[in-house]
Amino acid sequence: MRRILALLPLLACLAQPATAQHLRIGLTSDPDVLDPTLSRTVTGRQVFAAMCDKLVDINEKLEIVPQLATAWRWDQDGRALVFTLRDGVRFHDGEALTGEAAATGLRRHLETQGSTRRAEMGPVSEIVATGPMEVTIRLSEPFAPLLAALADRAGMLVSPRQARITGADFQREPACAGPFRLTRRIAQDRIELERFDGYWDRANIHAQRVTYRPITDSTVRLANLRSGALDVMERVSPSDVAEMRRDQRVRVVQAPSLATFYIAINVANGARAQTPLGQDARVREALELAIDRQALVNVAFEGLWVPANQAVPPDHPFYARSVPMPARDVARARTLLREAGHQRVRIKLSVPNTTDYLQASEVIQAMAAEAGIDIEIQLIETATLLNQWTAGDFEALMIQWSGRADLDGNIYAFYACGVPLNGGRYCNRDVDAAMIEARRSVDPAVRAAAYDRAARQYLADRPYINLWQPLTLHGVGASMQGLRAVPDGLIRVQGLTGARG
Repeated sequence: MRRILALLPLLACLAQPATAQHLRIGLTSDPDVLDPTLSRTVTGRQVFAAMCDKLVDINEKLEIVPQLATAWRWDQDGRALVFTLRDGVRFHDGEALTGEAAATGLRRHLETQGSTRRAEMGPVSEIVATGPMEVTIRLSEPFAPLLAALADRAGMLVSPRQARITGADFQREPACAGPFRLTRRIAQDRIELERFDGYWDRANIHAQRVTYRPITDSTVRLANLRSGALDVMERVSPSDVAEMRRDQRVRVVQAPSLATFYIAINVANGARAQTPLGQDARVREALELAIDRQALVNVAFEGLWVPANQAVPPDHPFYARSVPMPARDVARARTLLREAGHQRVRIKLSVPNTTDYLQASEVIQAMAAEAGIDIEIQLIETATLLNQWTAGDFEALMIQWSGRADLDGNIYAFYACGVPLNGGRYCNRDVDAAMIEARRSVDPAVRAAAYDRAARQYLADRPYINLWQPLTLHGVGASMQGLRAVPDGLIRVQGLTGARG
């Protein structure tokens, strides 16, 4: 009955007059704030892909390519990054992109209270316009990951008129420089965008409107794709892939992924960190040893996903080969619990209220019970869960990090002392020192050695337990063409054609 009720408002769309210029995209959850400086959710990035262009982007090969900037160079021995900006760019409020406008937008990420971009941008000392169409980011020391960070939300610019606005006033009409602008948002129901005719690449935009619908149940998302109520759906469930490939109404678009799914543990953020799991690394190790990652992905995800114990796969140049993936060892897990003074422990695991997370958490729950760990699963809406993470209102939670092209973007914001995304407040000064060394060098060998040293420590401390890395699987209607399979998993609207209504 719940699924039938969820279908009704979307199927009602079919009764409306058809238009080939309305693109409808199904998301896995409702995004948090539509502010690139403050946003934390994966689904927020999906909406920003249509609203907010960046200085640079990445392509299917993870190469940095132009977007709002047409060229860039490192100066001052890696202590300055200089961008040449694209002529003819307008923000949604009509303001022109200039060197000064870009500097104002970038400084917003550093100066806004609660910014989740500040740590991604590293040791910025100054951002200035160094020409009418040139902006320079000056650093107190070299910072190799900066360029890759600017290929995501840190590189998104808003109009100078809105750069100092936050909260509800900004949310009503965020003025970015992307192909679509926000017209309406109804929480938990829809986000509506309209085409911005002043967009610099408007010839590559083929829809007049885009509507995003948060649909947490993957079965309901797929039913709406098949019926024509959606044109694109985010994150096809692995259990649906074989059937979709036999269905002529839909197609699966597949790509590698930068994402990682993991368990985050509260080790030092308030009263809820005062648990056996939060206070004793032996209990955290027991939990990891209770999990058979390959069996987990086989049961929950049809064997399509890739088991993972780190933020990058084993073939990545910065994977710490000194810490390979541990095998399941129930006997050792029980021994560790006894050494920590427990026969059994109880864990409250907070999980986003979507199908895939629930399936995975139930498999982990069964595995952990065999090792003496009783898991209580708590289903929570994603944006609420992220707020609880920040506030320390959790014992352990399962979540996804959508991934970045540079390893620094996958670990520093989580493991460094005092950074905003480190919700469990893990802090180890040796780990910090190693990550900072890797940030300051452009020599791959130096970076790899520093990352290996950091990993040996944080993988022993286990404030996070990485579980698996997915493929990027999106569903499209049979008439849809032009969806690019980029490993960051973002649905780029440029070039998309064939929307059914």
